[in-house]
Amino acid sequence: MSGYQHILLAVDFMPGVENICQRAREVAECNGARLSVIHVIEPVVMAPPYEGMPSLPVDFEQQMLESARDSLRQLLDRQKMMESVEWSVEVGSVKWTIIEQAREQRVDLIVIGSHGRHGLERLLGSTANAVLHAAPCDVLAVHLKNG
Repeated sequence: MSGYQHILLAVDFMPGVENICQRAREVAECNGARLSVIHVIEPVVMAPPYEGMPSLPVDFEQQMLESARDSLRQLLDRQKMMESVEWSVEVGSVKWTIIEQAREQRVDLIVIGSHGRHGLERLLGSTANAVLHAAPCDVLAVHLKNG
């Protein structure tokens, strides 16, 4: 079996994301693989405002998208990855968007952070766990230390 050819790095902007980027870059370099990076934003559900509750601006989701793109550019710049990776910011279900992108791009490894949550968060499932069980390829869950 040959090494990985195309790696998809799924990032959020939680503490420890730099460690995930470093691990993905190392695996890509060791395998001579192409590296793509994705950040997914959950869609904003617009419910009618209740009395005393301000409504969101009409372009709120677009503002979130632009902010996420800026944050991802900055992260990739800090990691000196901006010139060497393809990247995107998508809107959708985090789990299903990562899975869909992995299928569409014929990715053979997804790298994602795992925050190692416990209790109710573990019972409900994490994004890393959901991706692990639905992915069409291998998944490397990089454990992030809490605190």
